[in-house]
Amino acid sequence: MKINPFILLYQYLIALPVIILLTIITALLTIILYPIFPNSEIANSPAKWWSRCICYLLFVRVKLKGIENFDSDKSYIFAANHQSAFDIFALYGWLPNIFKWIMKAELRKIPLVGKACETAGHVFIDRSNPIAAQRSIKKAEMQLTNGISVVIFPEGTRTKTGAMSKFKKGAFRIAADLSLPIIPVTIKGSFERMTRNTFYVKPGNIEMIFHEPIDTAQFNPENLSDLMQNTWEAIDKDLNKTIL
Repeated sequence: MKINPFILLYQYLIALPVIILLTIITALLTIILYPIFPNSEIANSPAKWWSRCICYLLFVRVKLKGIENFDSDKSYIFAANHQSAFDIFALYGWLPNIFKWIMKAELRKIPLVGKACETAGHVFIDRSNPIAAQRSIKKAEMQLTNGISVVIFPEGTRTKTGAMSKFKKGAFRIAADLSLPIIPVTIKGSFERMTRNTFYVKPGNIEMIFHEPIDTAQFNPENLSDLMQNTWEAIDKDLNKTIL
């Protein structure tokens, strides 16, 4: 990625200090508001506007397609490809549903942010401990009521090349157990904005495409491979198309 030195200076001298301050304020507001207004737009709004402000500060524009394919008041499993940290900002900032992340257990250790995520009911999963991971999945299932959804990156980690890797079973097990529809989400342009091994952000567009729901009742809950493959293909078919 070619680095513009003027943009790099702006990002480190202006944008980064503002983002750090916004992150502290957002974490504190979340810790305060969520116990008072659990699973509400009021409690969810600091994180939403934190994500949008980060994108605006770094000159990243998020475009949506297919938002009509789901109801913001119903529960779903949103399964998205994972290209960079900007996938998180795009989903948090522009997905209209109130949702819980399924995230790596290591993120709980981030000062303030880890506590804010825990207070908001996001689910930490320890992949090194199968028993603990199973408990986390059960906790995620308990959250899926009254229109609360779950967002997961089935690849488990960010891509190194921009292409998708194989999916893990966690999200699909939840969907099958609860007979919840899966919304495949294709995220494009995020890899070009910030690749895995850099903190430099290239201004430009990200597009999120929400595909039609996949009815999990059509698939054998004892064999999730077909469900995983259908979801993978739905996300991948638009991944390499040019952003409009």
